[in-house]
Amino acid sequence: MNYNVDEKGYYGEFGGAYIPEMLYPNVEELRQQYIAVMSSPEFQEEFQSLLREYVGRPTPLYFAKRMSEKYGAKIYLKREDLCHTGAHKVNNTIGQILMAQRLGKKRIIAETGAGQHGVATATVCALMGLECIVYMGEIDIARQAPNVARMKMLGATVVPALSGSRTLKDATNEAIRDWINNPTDTHYIIGSVVGPHPYPDMVARFQSVISEEIKAQLQEKEGRSNPDFVVACVGGGSNAAGAYYHYLDQPEVGIIAVEAAGKGIHSGASAATSALGKMGIIHGSKTLLMQTDDGQITEPYSISAGLDYPGVGPMHAHLFTSGRGEFISVTDDDAMNAGLALSKLEGIIPAIESSHALAIFETRKFKKDDVVVVNLSGRGDKDLNTYIEYFKL
Repeated sequence: MNYNVDEKGYYGEFGGAYIPEMLYPNVEELRQQYIAVMSSPEFQEEFQSLLREYVGRPTPLYFAKRMSEKYGAKIYLKREDLCHTGAHKVNNTIGQILMAQRLGKKRIIAETGAGQHGVATATVCALMGLECIVYMGEIDIARQAPNVARMKMLGATVVPALSGSRTLKDATNEAIRDWINNPTDTHYIIGSVVGPHPYPDMVARFQSVISEEIKAQLQEKEGRSNPDFVVACVGGGSNAAGAYYHYLDQPEVGIIAVEAAGKGIHSGASAATSALGKMGIIHGSKTLLMQTDDGQITEPYSISAGLDYPGVGPMHAHLFTSGRGEFISVTDDDAMNAGLALSKLEGIIPAIESSHALAIFETRKFKKDDVVVVNLSGRGDKDLNTYIEYFKL
């Protein structure tokens, strides 16, 4: 079975481009050109140069000695938290800003939940001197205040989404509305492996630098390029797609995706799409999403602003339904405790998104010789207020 996108934009039965007619020219222009643009030597040279000199790649693959001793496996952390801006998101925004320039776009829009994608978009717009508008749910603006301040310092206009749950889903709706109204001069930098084809594939390709580096780094550290397991948190799923990318068609590598169970999978306050989702269409693609019996999208919940999305990207929907990926749901409480544990064991304060991935070691057992790579997708600075309130620090 193939786990990459096919020529029609599908991962198995998931994907495609379900878009209003007004958006068709934008999406079609991108679809026709993205592969050729990305594979051109000039593009790759500029992209790789910026990843190296601006983002700070390669990021380290760190052997977590004390954590490994505690959980009885060889645990490596892929340190995406050390990227410029503090998360993996910038890998994609660097790629997409170069794409936008080559398509002649002068205005950039984006959506953001935790704020990391918004910061990464505002960062590259400042770098390239392009106008930047970021849509963000009103609730997320309140709980991610440091990132909102960073976006404004970088020159972006932050527009609150005031409808629905006032979180990531609603910010995405607002960004799509903007794009429909400004089709010719605007490029929409989607921050995850969601949206209409070619976005899920394009974002995954830009993020695949993560697994490309893991292969080389593991070869150096372990004498083999394949781990036994790759673990990542999944909301929309761009950090996970990047960590899995070069291992998708290698069945000997276990793929573990960790979702946010919120207050419990069946509590009514959850974002565990694999457990609760059914096939449907959201933001331009067919995927698994949480919805009522009559097809209304259910409001997701997670203590982590980056994971409270009601669906997953089509790649992850296919990994789940095909059985290629093992999906685990982690509650707020378990994630918060895992974040505190990593801080005390390794001196690394993770983003709460990443803490979900770390939480599996309390219940998911591994063999002593298993090499387990966890994608540490972001750092915890943006979440300090949430940690402070939760632990009464």
